[in-house]
Amino acid sequence: MIPSRRHIVNLSCWVSSVCLAAPLPAQDVPKTTLVHYMPWFASEPVSGYWGWHWTMGHFDPERLSDNGTRSVAAHDYPLIGPYDSSDPHALECHLLLMKLSGIDGVIIDWYGIEDYRDYAAIHRNAGHLIEYIRKAGLRFAVCYEDQAVRHMMEGGVLQAEEDVAHGTEVLAWLQQNWFADDAYLQVDGRPVLLVFGPQHFTEAEWVTMTAGLTPRPWLYALPHLSRVAGADGVFGWPPVYGGTEILPSVWRQYLADLYARGQQGESVLAPVFPKYHDIYAEAGLHDSYGTIDARGGRTFQETLDRAWESPSPMIQIATWNDHGEGTAIEPTRTDGYRYLEMVQRKSIEAHEAFAFRADDLRLPVRLYELRRQASDDTVATRLLDRVSRLLFSADCEAARELLANAAIPPD
Repeated sequence: MIPSRRHIVNLSCWVSSVCLAAPLPAQDVPKTTLVHYMPWFASEPVSGYWGWHWTMGHFDPERLSDNGTRSVAAHDYPLIGPYDSSDPHALECHLLLMKLSGIDGVIIDWYGIEDYRDYAAIHRNAGHLIEYIRKAGLRFAVCYEDQAVRHMMEGGVLQAEEDVAHGTEVLAWLQQNWFADDAYLQVDGRPVLLVFGPQHFTEAEWVTMTAGLTPRPWLYALPHLSRVAGADGVFGWPPVYGGTEILPSVWRQYLADLYARGQQGESVLAPVFPKYHDIYAEAGLHDSYGTIDARGGRTFQETLDRAWESPSPMIQIATWNDHGEGTAIEPTRTDGYRYLEMVQRKSIEAHEAFAFRADDLRLPVRLYELRRQASDDTVATRLLDRVSRLLFSADCEAARELLANAAIPPD
């Protein structure tokens, strides 16, 4: 179980440096589009149990509705159903969808290397995810949740005086295992590391923990906490607070303030988000943190446009699959492929050689569905493996033809 941490995005801490005026001028800065990914889901068919992020201690996925959907902790039901973050078929589907939409990389939400709560499962799942990131030719970076250190101290598995030593060990592990990976995202030869907060370590402690790292990572933190970490840059997040609806005028000002910091020379990861609609109250955990209305997709389109118009070279979409907070852009029964199609249109506008189109986005989900139907059929599995190879090599037409002719009986 991992409690939510998004409430630390607090309006009272924002720096108001500009007034909202005309849209930012278009920039010719090449963009790297990244998506924030949660590798924390467990499903009974794969892991043998339903994990907390599908149940939140309240919902029962074994309960089926009249339309066949499971009762899970999400307002928007994933198009492929509630999946497992260690399932190779789900990872294959996700990374193909990213590739075909024009997403360049993944920011992995990560709680470290210890076996506490579900941190070890998240760590293991992140490793599986990276295999498919490499296969798709994408890049990755880590968003470290340093709140994990506080939780381990509260749980009695880590002593207070051991926290900096533990943080140093975690960062050393990252350098030895992921920072040097050819697929790891770098800025000016330095690995990019996000910290969600920070929520535990101070600036002096970050200096101590990174002192032995060569090169030192490029550290990004939340805007109102970046100076606590002595961060090199900032990243934005859906700005909810107080359990109320955040109107467009409010989150537009948040974006204006953030981009003003970029214009003053600070390194900014431009945030893009579709909405915010958490399910914590329905789960009986606590009150909702608030809402941001999707406005029929206009919120995502507007934040995406502003990110592309900004001077920020990197964009972070928040999120791929945080279903508990209602920020997911992966295909759902509610929104279909809407958000990926918007990302894809930007990719088409920006890159003449980008060849994928909206119809191609349907292929990974179809592949996933057929894999589930053919799980015990070795002949069909070999055919679907061919489809997968074709999609990863960008041959959508050949993959589409194979899928159309696949004679796989339903379950």
